[in-house]
Amino acid sequence: MSDPIHRALGLTDEEAVSITQILGREPNHLELAMYAVMWSEHCSYKSSRVHLRRLPTEAPWVLVGPGENAGVVDVGDGIAAAIRIESHNHPSAIEPYQGAATGVGGILRDIFTMGARPIAVMDPLRFGPLDDARSRWIAEGVVSGISGYGNSVGVPTVGGEVVFDETYADNPLVNVLCLGLLPAERLVLGQATGEGNLGVLLGASTGRDGIGGVSVLASAGFADDETDAQKRPSVQVGDPFEEKRLIEACLELLDERLVVGIQDLGGAGLTCATSETASRGGMGMDVNVRAVPLREPGMEPFEIMTSESQERMLAIVEPHVVDKVLEICAKWDVRATVVGRVTAGGQLRILDGWDGEVLAELPAASLHDAAPCYERPLQPPANFDLATRTLAGPPMPSCEDPGADLLAMLTDSSWVWLQYDHQLFLNTVEGPGGDATVLRLKHPSTGIDTGRGLALTTDGNHRWCAVDPRQGTALTVAESVLNLACVGARPLAVVNCLNFGNPEHPEVMWQFSESVDGMSEACRALGLPVVGGNVSFYNESRGADIDPSPVVGMLGIVDRLERRPPGVTLVEGGRLLLVGVTQPELGGSLWARNKGHRSGKLPSIDYKHHLAVAEVVRTLVAGGLVAGAHDVSSGGLGLTLAELAVRSGIGVQAARVADSNELFSESPSRVVLCIAPELLPNVERVLDNAGVPFARIGVAAGDRISVKGLIDLALGDAVSAWRDRLPEALGAGTTQG
Repeated sequence: MSDPIHRALGLTDEEAVSITQILGREPNHLELAMYAVMWSEHCSYKSSRVHLRRLPTEAPWVLVGPGENAGVVDVGDGIAAAIRIESHNHPSAIEPYQGAATGVGGILRDIFTMGARPIAVMDPLRFGPLDDARSRWIAEGVVSGISGYGNSVGVPTVGGEVVFDETYADNPLVNVLCLGLLPAERLVLGQATGEGNLGVLLGASTGRDGIGGVSVLASAGFADDETDAQKRPSVQVGDPFEEKRLIEACLELLDERLVVGIQDLGGAGLTCATSETASRGGMGMDVNVRAVPLREPGMEPFEIMTSESQERMLAIVEPHVVDKVLEICAKWDVRATVVGRVTAGGQLRILDGWDGEVLAELPAASLHDAAPCYERPLQPPANFDLATRTLAGPPMPSCEDPGADLLAMLTDSSWVWLQYDHQLFLNTVEGPGGDATVLRLKHPSTGIDTGRGLALTTDGNHRWCAVDPRQGTALTVAESVLNLACVGARPLAVVNCLNFGNPEHPEVMWQFSESVDGMSEACRALGLPVVGGNVSFYNESRGADIDPSPVVGMLGIVDRLERRPPGVTLVEGGRLLLVGVTQPELGGSLWARNKGHRSGKLPSIDYKHHLAVAEVVRTLVAGGLVAGAHDVSSGGLGLTLAELAVRSGIGVQAARVADSNELFSESPSRVVLCIAPELLPNVERVLDNAGVPFARIGVAAGDRISVKGLIDLALGDAVSAWRDRLPEALGAGTTQG
């Protein structure tokens, strides 16, 4: 016997009962479909909302926090910055090219729906191991999708991360961050207000692509008996040229003050856009399903209302300006159709023609904010000691050949970055591959350079979080702060993409809750508001939950952009300083994971010390006293020194490293600085005055990477390993998913 229809749509029996109670009657098929997409995990956050409330979200410079399409912060000079990060993990696992491409398209709409012009994209990516053929296929398709869409729509992809690990086999993480700028007075929210105002659908026609896409596909695990071909219709298809026209039309409508509210059609499509705008405005809406332009014949009302076809927006406008709205859209060759009317009373009605049958009638707020809020069971791993925060396991292996271990860690990600245009708009001062990206801050209305800069970084470390999700997430936030410091920026705000396994597993929900607490602790200690984010559950790889993988996106500001940041580089004869103190702890490190070790205890963090290190590094960089800078994180001091060497083509001669534990420890609050000899006394004086410990550890010179008593590698061998690993594994990067 087949399951009842509500189960087939992903609703539980209890949720179906709740819907009946809300309506006071049995729902029809269309109403069930609308509740199913809006109450899905992806759209409703029903397993995560209770935990996300613990994050700090307020600061004097925050204009819009979580709950809208994007967070918005004041960056001075009458300019606001909109920032958002999203995931397109499940669609990218099925159809890598389109999954990634439409992830870019969706995040762009989140930004310009706030009234901001998108100016930069970043893409933190995680794939299965390089020796796995399917993982390579997914990686090539995803990178091609991002470059194909981003380059075509005309928004630069300016950075991100690329990680390969067994935990992501068959379940890649494709997270996309977008930053946009707007005059502060142009800020528009996704609200439908004013009885009698009209809902105008802008952009592409509606098709069957994307029905049950991110709203359902990302809200459940992949069943073993489902083939990719069966799931592929749930993946949206993007058109970057349609998106470009839509951006320009929407921004002109906002400039002309013709829009009361605006919302993109992302997950759950027209159902989401109509119910959320109405609910936020305390209103209802009538929607004429027959007025929606279709690209396929014979579409049923439930298909029209839940389709996630791309490049569509819903604008709320006053009736007397609708002709002007249609005129501007026609100028940009953007389809515009009146499909809704704002009503009093809070009911969302779906009509078969303006005077036709009422196909569905339900409270708009019940779709938007009445979804169940689950407090799912939490259970730490049996081998995790809460008192000592130690994950029990076998002893740490010994390090037999540190040089070979270091070579195995070296990977140049430029194979990815070279496929992206990161110089569009000519704002990019520091591009992909360094600790953080730096962009010129120009006024969005006039284009006048303010003399200041914006900095962006995305960071995540599943290895840390697999050992201790709370401490691992806190360390990730701290790493982002230090990455910004290395380019002379002070942090302003955080967005997050929280990628976890099946929330129905108590251990996964414990990981999630702990990660939220770690982020909350770090953000409060470091004075950072969380202005938005995304939760991606049901990430399961080959029958197992992925390692907890919170990704942090951080926005910072460079108060005086007088010179390009020093970057991850060396100068011949430069003196190497290690700022901060090393804890010789290998738990959660890249070195340990490469040896098959997955347990232990993470290093601790002193937030006061961390802030002092970040501030003094930022001061030195801003003052032009630093020739090169690189934070110590993944791979420890060993990988930091090697990356400085291979990126600059200059060797390293280091002496003051005690053993392999110090070489590969990933303890926080450390930066390696390369200082010209004549500036060394000045730099050391600044460090002393700040009360920050440091040590001279060597010199940049020669053609070898040498750490006394531990490593002696030819620089050429290190460069070859670093440069060739990805191109040899992934080829030309032209796979179209």
